[in-house]
Amino acid sequence: MTDSTAAPNGDNAPAAAVKDNSVATAAETGPAPPDGAALAKEVAEYKDKLLRALADMENLRRRTDREVADARAYGVSSLARDIVGVADNLRRALEAGGESATVVEGPAKALHEGVALIERDLLKVLERHGVKRLDPQGAKFDPNFHQAIFEVCDANIAPGSVAQVIQPGYMIGERVLRPALVGVSKEAPTKPEATESPTDETSAS
Repeated sequence: MTDSTAAPNGDNAPAAAVKDNSVATAAETGPAPPDGAALAKEVAEYKDKLLRALADMENLRRRTDREVADARAYGVSSLARDIVGVADNLRRALEAGGESATVVEGPAKALHEGVALIERDLLKVLERHGVKRLDPQGAKFDPNFHQAIFEVCDANIAPGSVAQVIQPGYMIGERVLRPALVGVSKEAPTKPEATESPTDETSAS
């Protein structure tokens, strides 16, 4: 009884050993290596994604630098636009004083000089912040910087030039903070030539 049951177990032992060896061999070798073409395609895709990401980061950096520079240069635009109105009022006060305030000794002259000093200091402060006055008297009219209010005939100024500055303009950096209000010269109208009317000839009889 004992020998008959032991024989079958002995016959199955080699088969089990072969199966164990095949499993061990498969585990040692691992999965098959990927195809070379597929691997190259995957590398190219990752490289393309990397280059795109680097380009996006560079564009973002440039845009951020530009926005920061614009904020520094033009962040005071609203305040400067209000302050140049004060400068206009100071200039009007000086012009209203006329020559009498600079010639006559006394309080009028002192007041005139004080207002002129304030105007100069205010313009210096504006220039420190990139704001400059634009006085285009005699310059060629440019709609990008000037706003025409009227036209005037002036033989001493070339047509299309600024004949009179009503209100000076201001620049902030490379931008126009406020255009100058100007009068533009134009050609004088040509007088029509006098035509001689034909005279009726009368014949003496």
